[in-house]
Amino acid sequence: MKALICEQPGQLALISRPDAKHTDGEVLVRIRHVGICGTDFHIFGGKHPFLEYPRVMGHELSGTVEEASEDSHLRAGDPVYIVPYLSCGVCQACRIGLGNACCNIRVLGVHTDGGMAELISVPAQNVISTGDIPLEDAAMIEFLAIGAHGVKRGAITARDRVLVTGAGPIGMSAIIFAKARGAHVTVMDTREDRLAFTRDRLGTDAIIFADADAEANAARLTNNDWFDVVIDATGAAPPIERGFGFLAHGARYVLLSVVRQDIRFSDPEFHKREATLIASRNAQPDDFAEVVAQMRAGRVPTRALNTHRGSLSDGVQLFQDWSRPEAGVIKAILDL
Repeated sequence: MKALICEQPGQLALISRPDAKHTDGEVLVRIRHVGICGTDFHIFGGKHPFLEYPRVMGHELSGTVEEASEDSHLRAGDPVYIVPYLSCGVCQACRIGLGNACCNIRVLGVHTDGGMAELISVPAQNVISTGDIPLEDAAMIEFLAIGAHGVKRGAITARDRVLVTGAGPIGMSAIIFAKARGAHVTVMDTREDRLAFTRDRLGTDAIIFADADAEANAARLTNNDWFDVVIDATGAAPPIERGFGFLAHGARYVLLSVVRQDIRFSDPEFHKREATLIASRNAQPDDFAEVVAQMRAGRVPTRALNTHRGSLSDGVQLFQDWSRPEAGVIKAILDL
């Protein structure tokens, strides 16, 4: 089978390797679409903190069942998406229902080879029928679930004023699900094109350009009350630290981003506000179900989000092209 492998930072190759095989307790899936996300670009750029090379990337996956066990509810040809978090099921996190934060987690395309290949065999519980969701849309379910999980972690309601910092795909997913809960959503970013997209296509209520005047503009927008929930999706330490300054009294600060550096903030200011700092990692089964429900309800503009498409065979060159900011990628998908 063909596979796209990242041999070392900045070096991709389309290789041939033995076909993946179906094993007991697993489902063999023929991959049809692979979503490309910031994690993949970080791997390609040598910036991911949890990875060893070489690695076949790809964790936003949809396809069709090639082979399943006789006791499975899935049959050959069924359209499916893959939950890429392989949890152990026995550690302390798994015992309390946090398989997304499993102590021994292996994420496809990060800790173990992923789905930028024609075939992959994964545990049966990680293979979910797409139902009536088109396969190209199903390849976007995982990244959208990240945002849905962060919104859930922030306990966002229609009463909340929400600030999402970082208008990349993960930030956009948080916008979609915060809006689905009826919240008033403001977005802050350094890219005017991304801000315009969130306003025009996602229904963002207000936008803030992340320049020196951002705090003054946020104060004006909120009558100096600031935001009930701040969700960081920037992927960088300086804006994460800056985000503490936008918290209202009693606010929740949700970190979708994970960075290598230590994060510093003013303890007196944080205590004065009696704020809450919340980590949000991966997603849980109910988050995936929420994405599917909102897709079916027409609240996820999948066609607008999927800005770039290409084939796995052209993946080496496409990664080079799509990794440039001027390419304007929001969500790129490789087709097999």
